[in-house]
Amino acid sequence: MRKLFHLMIATLLVLLCVSACSKEENSAESGDLLERIQSRGTIIVATEGTWAPWTFHDENDELVGYDIEVAKGIAEHLGVEAQFIEGEWDGLFAGLNSERYDIVANGVEVTQERAETYDFSEPYAYIRTAIIVRDDNQDISSFEDLDGKTTANTLASTYATLAESYGANATGVDDLAQTIELLRAGRVDATLNAEVTFYDYMAQHPDAPIRIAALTDTASEVSIPVRKGEDNATLLAAINEAIDEMRASGELSELSEKYFGSDISGTN
Repeated sequence: MRKLFHLMIATLLVLLCVSACSKEENSAESGDLLERIQSRGTIIVATEGTWAPWTFHDENDELVGYDIEVAKGIAEHLGVEAQFIEGEWDGLFAGLNSERYDIVANGVEVTQERAETYDFSEPYAYIRTAIIVRDDNQDISSFEDLDGKTTANTLASTYATLAESYGANATGVDDLAQTIELLRAGRVDATLNAEVTFYDYMAQHPDAPIRIAALTDTASEVSIPVRKGEDNATLLAAINEAIDEMRASGELSELSEKYFGSDISGTN
C-alpha cells in the first residue's frame, strides 16, 4: 500500500509540474508581439546583409550598415537585443509573414501595395531612385526611355516594379554585385537602385564605367514593416517612439552621415 501511495504522490507531482510548465509556456505565448519580444529578450530582425551601405559585411565579416544600427537602436529602446537573420529579399517577407521574423530592416520603401499587407513605422530615411547605365549608353536619359529595355534588379523589389511599370523587362538577380556585373558586361541596359547606393558603390569603385542617367523627382520613404494586426500595434508604436528619439537626439543624422556621406534621415 505504501508503494502504491508513493506512486500516486509521484504521479500527482509530475502532473502538477506538467500543468505549471504548460501554463508558463502559454503565458509566454500569450499577449501581444511586443510582450513576447520582451519576454524572450530578443527582437528577430530579417536583413539581406549584401546591400551596402544599408546592410553588409565589413572587412572583418561583421554585419554592419545603416539598417543594422537603426535596428540595434530600436532593440535598445525596447530593452532587448537585436538578433539578425540574413536571407534573400523575397525570403525576408515570407519569413515575416510566417512569423519567423518580427521585423525587416533592409531599406524597405513604403508602397501602396506593401501597405495593404504590412503596417509601416515612421520613415527613418528618404531616398530617390536612380537609373544607372554604362558610361557609353546614350539611349536612356529618362524613365520613359526604359520602355523595351532590359534591367537587372531583385525581382519583386520596388526597383523591378518601377522599371516594369515603364515597360522594361526586369532580369532577376541576387544582390547588388551581380547587378553591376551584368550592367558592366553589357548584358542589361540599366538597373534601378537607391541614389545613395550608387554613390557608395562609386566610392569603393571610382573607375567603374557607370553613371546615373535619371533620378525620380520625389523621394520615397524607408520604414520598418510589421505584420498587420492588433497584436502588433504596441510594437509598431514602440518602434515609432524609438525612431523619433533617434531623430530628435541627432543619432539618425549621425548614422546617415557615417554610412551615406549625407543626411538622408529627413525629407530635406
